[in-house]
Amino acid sequence: MTPTQSGHHPVVRHLGLTDYETAWREMQYFVEHRRDDTPDEIWLLQHPPVYTLGLNCRMSPRHKRRGIPVVQADRGGQITYHGPGQVIAYVMIDVRRGKIGVKGLVTLLEQAVIDLLAEYNIAGRRKSKAPGVYVSEDKIAALGVRIRRGCSYHGLSLNVDMDLSPFGYIDPCGYEGLCVTQLSNFGIQDTAKTIEDRLSNRLLELFNDSLSPTTKVISQ
Repeated sequence: MTPTQSGHHPVVRHLGLTDYETAWREMQYFVEHRRDDTPDEIWLLQHPPVYTLGLNCRMSPRHKRRGIPVVQADRGGQITYHGPGQVIAYVMIDVRRGKIGVKGLVTLLEQAVIDLLAEYNIAGRRKSKAPGVYVSEDKIAALGVRIRRGCSYHGLSLNVDMDLSPFGYIDPCGYEGLCVTQLSNFGIQDTAKTIEDRLSNRLLELFNDSLSPTTKVISQ
């Protein structure tokens, strides 16, 4: 991990391509062992191909036939796909200390993506009772978080320039027939690393505006 930090303010880590279960277990360890004064963290990374299932989702046989690993995770939400060319942002935020709340955290994550899309003149939007960010009716970013001991982990995934075909073998986020899209479909040629940096900036700005003064984020 390559960290960026300032004093006791949140740490931004760029992990590169990281196995899903490795990142997941490290998030769990971080949340389990953090103290009241532990700085919050934001992890930016990509995963090798993997299907992940939320707490209320169970694997069906057709998911096994595609040669892609399936992991039953402990986040909220249903089934989704991760793969290279998709930017992941995991947020380990003390929601009690930051006085942001779970709903506020979800709204912030969605807004970070909407603001990023606006930089490219793409109109992103929310859908009622369907967390994530959409362009028209197509989903471009998925959300799934978990709160433990008053602290969040997991986060969001944004499709940048990836093979979208594995989404065709599932009902993305539990919605049959839901279509997914990505930035490259709109002619955006920036690399996933560039998008990662831009998303990180948007998250930091929004956390600066939203968190309690005791946990303000200072952008590097």
